[in-house]
Amino acid sequence: MILPRADASVGQPFVRFDTGEIGHSGVRAFASGSYSSANLWRGPGQMDRWHVDAAIEKRWAPKSSSELIFGYNKANQTEWLYPTLAQWNTYGTGYNTHGTYTKGDTLYYKLNTKATNAVVGALKNHFDFGHGLTLDAEPYAIETFGPNNYDVNIPASNGYVGTQQYSSLNGYEGQTGNVTAISIHPWVQTSSGINLVGAWHRGFNTLKLSYWYSYAVHTEYQNHYPVNASGQYTENNGYLTAFNNVSVSQYNINGFQQLNAIGLEDQVKLFHDRLTIDAGLRANMISRSFSQDLPGANFKSVENMFVPIPQVLISYQFDQKNQIYVNGTTGYRAPSSFQAQVPVYSFTSANRASLPLTNFQPEYMIGEEIGYRHSGDIMFNVALFNYNLTHHQITSVSYLPNSTIMISQPIDAGGESAQGVQAEISTRPWHHISAYASGQFMHTRVGNNIAYQGDYLRTKGKQEVASPKFTGALGLTYDDGTNFANFNLRYTDSQYATLMNDQSIPSYITSDISLGRYLPKVGRVRPKAMLSLMNVGDNHYLAQVNGFSGNATTTRGVYGKPLSASQPTYSVGTGFAAVVSVSGTFE
Repeated sequence: MILPRADASVGQPFVRFDTGEIGHSGVRAFASGSYSSANLWRGPGQMDRWHVDAAIEKRWAPKSSSELIFGYNKANQTEWLYPTLAQWNTYGTGYNTHGTYTKGDTLYYKLNTKATNAVVGALKNHFDFGHGLTLDAEPYAIETFGPNNYDVNIPASNGYVGTQQYSSLNGYEGQTGNVTAISIHPWVQTSSGINLVGAWHRGFNTLKLSYWYSYAVHTEYQNHYPVNASGQYTENNGYLTAFNNVSVSQYNINGFQQLNAIGLEDQVKLFHDRLTIDAGLRANMISRSFSQDLPGANFKSVENMFVPIPQVLISYQFDQKNQIYVNGTTGYRAPSSFQAQVPVYSFTSANRASLPLTNFQPEYMIGEEIGYRHSGDIMFNVALFNYNLTHHQITSVSYLPNSTIMISQPIDAGGESAQGVQAEISTRPWHHISAYASGQFMHTRVGNNIAYQGDYLRTKGKQEVASPKFTGALGLTYDDGTNFANFNLRYTDSQYATLMNDQSIPSYITSDISLGRYLPKVGRVRPKAMLSLMNVGDNHYLAQVNGFSGNATTTRGVYGKPLSASQPTYSVGTGFAAVVSVSGTFE
C-alpha cells in the first residue's frame, strides 16, 4: 500500500513468472504483469495502469538465439494543471482541477483525463556464424494511442473552424455565449521497422555495419461533445458541428515519417586491450509529411532531412583501476511535433493559434568530453565537457483561452554552447555502509538573437532555458544482509523559463529515505519488506518548466517592435509519499 497523502491511496500488485530452461529444449520464457491505481496527491481524480511484459527465447546454438518480445500498457489519469508563476505564488499546491461542476467550468476533473496506451512486439535475433562473424536482426512494431480529453468553451455563434467563420453551431441557431464541451483528442501512432547489425571480429579489430529502417504513421483530430448541467456528456448525441456537418476542431492531422539510417563503425584494441579506439559514422535520411484538413485551411508540408552523425571514442586503461577517456560525439533531434509543420487554429478568430517553423531544420549537437575514472575502495569519475548546438529546439506551451487545451509553439532557438564539469565519487561497503556523491556545474550561452513574433528577441549572451548551473546528489546505503536502508539528497539550481531570462523557478532540495528488512525464507521464496519515504519534509516546489516562453514581460525587439509577454507554465514537484511494499523472489 502507498500513502502519498492522508487523502490518497494506491495499490500496486506485481507478479513475474520465469520458466527457466524448459527441459533441454533451449527454450525459456517469462511473463510479468502489474496493476496500479492511486488518487492524485493534489486535487481530485485518480490514475490507473495495467502493464504486461512477456518474452520467449530459443537458443539455437551456444551463441545464437531468437527472442519474441511482447509488451502492453494501458494507463489513464486525471490531467494535472500546470500553473504560471503567479498562479503558483497565489495558490501553491492548491491550484488544481475542480471536484464539482458548475456551468461553464473548464476545470472539472472528469472532463480532463489523459490516456497512454501502447502495444509493442519485437523479434530479437542474434546469430553467430563463427570466424568472428555475427548478425543481430530485430524487426519490431509499436502502436501508441490515446485519447486525451480536455474541457473548452466554444462560441455558439460567430466562431471559427479553420479560417472559416460560422454563423452558429448546428443545433444552436439563435443562441449566443459559449457551449461548454469535452474536447476529445483521439490520436494513434503506429511504427514498424527493422534494425540490422553485422559485425566481424578479427584479432584486435571489430568492424560493424548497421542499417535501421522505420516507417511511422500519425493521425490526430478533435471531436467536441457538449456537456449538460452536471458536467456529463454522451457521444450518442453527436459532436459539435458547423456548416455542412463539419466537426468543430482546431486541427485534423495526418502524417507519416520514413527513416533510413546506415552506419559504419570500427573498433581497435591495442597494447593488450589497454587502448581502445572506436570511430564511426551514421547517415540518417528522414522524410516527413503532415497534412492539415480544415475548412479554408488545407495545408500540406513535406520535409526531407539528411543528417550525418560521426563519433570518435578513445580510452586508455593504465591498470585495472585507472582509465582516461576522450570522446568526440555528435547527435541530432528532428522537430518533435506536428505543430512544427502545420498550424493549429483558434475557435474565436481566423488567426492561427500556433505557427509552423519557418526554417525547418533538425537540432544538431557537437560534443567533446575528457574524463578520468578510478575504481577501488573509493571510486570516482571526473569529466570536462563542451557542447555546441545549432537550431536548438524548444517548445512554448500555453493554454488556449477558456479551455484546458494546451497549444504548442515550436521555436528554433538557434545556436547554444555549454561547458562544464561533472564528478561522482562512491565507496565500497565499510561496516555495511557505503556512500555516494555527485555534482555538475554547467555554463550555457545563447549565441544569437532569436526570431520571435515578427522581430528578434535580444537573447545573444543569455543563459539557456531549463539549464541549472549546479546540480548535486548525496547518498548513503546500509545493508548487513538482514536490514537495509538508503538515504538520498538532491539539489537542483534555479532555471530560467524564458528566452529573455526574465523569469525563473527557484532552486530546490528533496530527500528520500527507505528502510527495509529481509524476511526469513519460506520454502524457495525470499521475501523482504520496505518502507520508502519520498520528499521527506513535504517540500513544495516547482520541479521543471512545462512550457517555455520568449519573454514574461513586454519588451522591444531588435528592430523596435513591441513583443507581447507570455507566461511560462510549470510542473509541480511531487509531495510527500510513504510507500510500504512487500516482495519476494524465488531462489
